[in-house]
Amino acid sequence: MIHLMIFLPLLGSLLLLATPRRWREEVAGFISALTLGLGLLIWRGGGAELFSVNWVPALGVTYSVALDGVSLTLALVTALMSFVAVLYAARRIENPGTMLSLVLAMETGLLGIFAARDLVLFYVFFEDALLPALLMLAIYGKPNRMRALVKFAAYTLFGSLLMLLSIIGVKYYGGSPTFALADLVQHPVKGAAQTWLYLGFLAAMAVKLPLWPLHAWLPDFHEQNHDSGVPDVMGTLYKVGGYGLFQFGLPLFPDASMELRPILMGLAAFTALYAAWIAFRQTDWKRLIAYAGLSHMGFVALGVFSLNETATIGAMYLLAFQNVYTGALFLAVGMLQERVGSISTRVGGVMTQAGALGGMTMALWFASIAVPGLAGFVGEFSVLLGAYQVQPWLAFIAGLSTIAAAAYALTAFQTTFWQGRPLGGVRVADLRHTEWLVLGLPLAVALFFGVYSAPALNLIQPAVRGVLATLGGS
Repeated sequence: MIHLMIFLPLLGSLLLLATPRRWREEVAGFISALTLGLGLLIWRGGGAELFSVNWVPALGVTYSVALDGVSLTLALVTALMSFVAVLYAARRIENPGTMLSLVLAMETGLLGIFAARDLVLFYVFFEDALLPALLMLAIYGKPNRMRALVKFAAYTLFGSLLMLLSIIGVKYYGGSPTFALADLVQHPVKGAAQTWLYLGFLAAMAVKLPLWPLHAWLPDFHEQNHDSGVPDVMGTLYKVGGYGLFQFGLPLFPDASMELRPILMGLAAFTALYAAWIAFRQTDWKRLIAYAGLSHMGFVALGVFSLNETATIGAMYLLAFQNVYTGALFLAVGMLQERVGSISTRVGGVMTQAGALGGMTMALWFASIAVPGLAGFVGEFSVLLGAYQVQPWLAFIAGLSTIAAAAYALTAFQTTFWQGRPLGGVRVADLRHTEWLVLGLPLAVALFFGVYSAPALNLIQPAVRGVLATLGGS
């Protein structure tokens, strides 16, 4: 079943190419819904155990996949938000067949990233998810998209090259017979070589978290993508650096992780506060949400780098559910742009005419700024609580970003939704048809897992304890 879940979206993507235009939306919706259903069945069955066969025996490459713990949580979120993205793309984008095909193709890459238990296989899926993201930007982006595309590709490909060199080095210096994670852990690299290999792997993951100063591609990527927000949802799901560091970085480079812990925690705390400060100065909703997401990734990195159980659990929880409410916020901005022709934070007075859109957007922002009772609070509070036990001052610095988040989010929301409507401004229609589901479903998930976190924690906690046990984490 795990193989079907991973590759079904790719098969659907190819099927769309041969599907008559009038049926493409229905086929894409069915494929994405079926993928989500398969994920829920895997979850109900207790996860998918490791499946491993030789893929390229001469090179020691295996096809090793599993979905459990953190990977299953992230796979379910990916399937959910891909389904939501397909629903909105079918309604919003004229002749959406190409966009739907790219969304489904990227979903396979993302699910493969989370399922992979072989470093080369992880790298293959990592690159596989990149191509649809580039194509969505190239085909559907705004006039200045080429600059954003080149920057995004340059950062990602540079990081990928360093990761590939590190992957080869881990097997070569450790003497492992294969690239399978289980074999690599049993044949660890020792000494200075481990630190250098970790830095190469870290560079690729820092681009995809992202972390300062390797974040410069992020705001341009979101600003220049299609106004609907659909590519932004998939781009948010592609922030897989935190997962890569947790699933591969900590088990393979335990000594280097401990040695560099203070420096990396400081970098993560700075990223969280810096991004929140920059977000406060934005007048473009997409750039604002991009920097808000960067601040969240600072929290995720802080939790992972702390090597503390509570903080790491919080980091994985935050990594999963920020995909839900951040992705939904991008779609809400797409709905705003469709109605008023602008994504400026200064359009004014939208709430008086579109109360449901304004109310749902506000609730999603509450999740983003970690208001208690919503999923963002569980993750951020756990990260701060655990990081405080390791580096109190760095936890305090990161904690300041929660105050800044309230300031930038509520200020921008006020000027867009509450301030006076400009004279002669177009009338703003409220939510209609599938838009209720597109925003309501992520909001319901954020609310449910903010109040009742046990289903997600039951998956995440054992996985975190297992990883930290391999390196003596606190």
